[in-house]
Amino acid sequence: MKAVLFERKPARYAAAAVAGRIVPGRGASVGPLRLADVDPPELPGDGWQRLRPRLAGICGSDLATIDGRSSRYFEPIVSFPFTPGHEVVGDLDDGTRAVLVPVLSCVTRGVEPLCPGCASSQINRCERIAFGHLEPGLQTGFCTDTGGGWSIALVAHESQLLPVPKAMPDEQAVMVEPTACAVHAARSLRGPIDTVAVLGAGTLGLLTVAALRAHADVTTIMVTAKYPAQQRLATELGADWVAAPAELARAIRSATGSFVVGGRPTGGAEVVIDCVGSADSLTQALAVTRPGGEVLVVGMPGHTSLDLTALWHRETGLRGCYAYTVDDFEAALGLVGEADLGRLVSATYPLSRYEEAVDHAANAGRRGAVKVAFDLRDEKERTR
Repeated sequence: MKAVLFERKPARYAAAAVAGRIVPGRGASVGPLRLADVDPPELPGDGWQRLRPRLAGICGSDLATIDGRSSRYFEPIVSFPFTPGHEVVGDLDDGTRAVLVPVLSCVTRGVEPLCPGCASSQINRCERIAFGHLEPGLQTGFCTDTGGGWSIALVAHESQLLPVPKAMPDEQAVMVEPTACAVHAARSLRGPIDTVAVLGAGTLGLLTVAALRAHADVTTIMVTAKYPAQQRLATELGADWVAAPAELARAIRSATGSFVVGGRPTGGAEVVIDCVGSADSLTQALAVTRPGGEVLVVGMPGHTSLDLTALWHRETGLRGCYAYTVDDFEAALGLVGEADLGRLVSATYPLSRYEEAVDHAANAGRRGAVKVAFDLRDEKERTR
């Protein structure tokens, strides 16, 4: 069958890191990524099923890996070669559709007793992601044994499969996984909250706005967005104020009645949600969070260099927000339909055009796009 493979080839990975810094997405053409003919992954045991992707999204963590920007932190919890793709809606052998819950938790790995996180249904805090009867992999799409969404077929444990309502279009269903990340972030906030600032209006930022409106007690949502299409969508999804990143400090200063010292507001937003994860966005987040407030990092950060003086001086909380619980996933299934989040799927590509697809996803904002996905619904493609 056809699958896009990411292999352990350090020299090509280094080349991708250089090329990706120059042109985002270029790592797909020079790095260790290729379209290959492979054997379908074997079912690891009882309770496992074969899932044939219909749509499979390209996310920020995929792009960071392809462009050589991912942290070496992930090396022990990834197995090679792997097929990327964890945002998946597909068909099971009985013809029903399901979305994939990609976290490879204790249950999927056959580990007993369950770790504390899994025992409390917080699979995002699983402590066994490199153990059990599967090769290491924090999620499907980073594990050689399971395969991934950028292929004709993958394998998934029954605990990873969430049925899709018959009336839900594939374009909505493929948005459930990233929406679950946003729902998890919104549900983690303790309200009521007067002002939340969301940094970034790519897929994750826009979904976070929708999730805040649906699952958090927030009065005012402020969003930074670079491009007109992002600004329009952020407003449609519930943002009260949307503008370019450079305008955020001024707007927060005005909204909160802050004074200014050294060009920085003395007050700020109660919560800032960073959906970018860069050094610049984290620096801005710390600068516009009020004393005693919190910065929630939802976008995956890499190696960053930060001045943490404000964190100390203003007693700011800095907290990561990874993935989701199963409950978050079920809530996301409802939200994608209610808010019609399938409209964020801007373009689809066949696997054979994976380099173009990655390029489009890496430059989505400036091209007026949001989510880019692979489309494997063509029967000719699926029988190869």
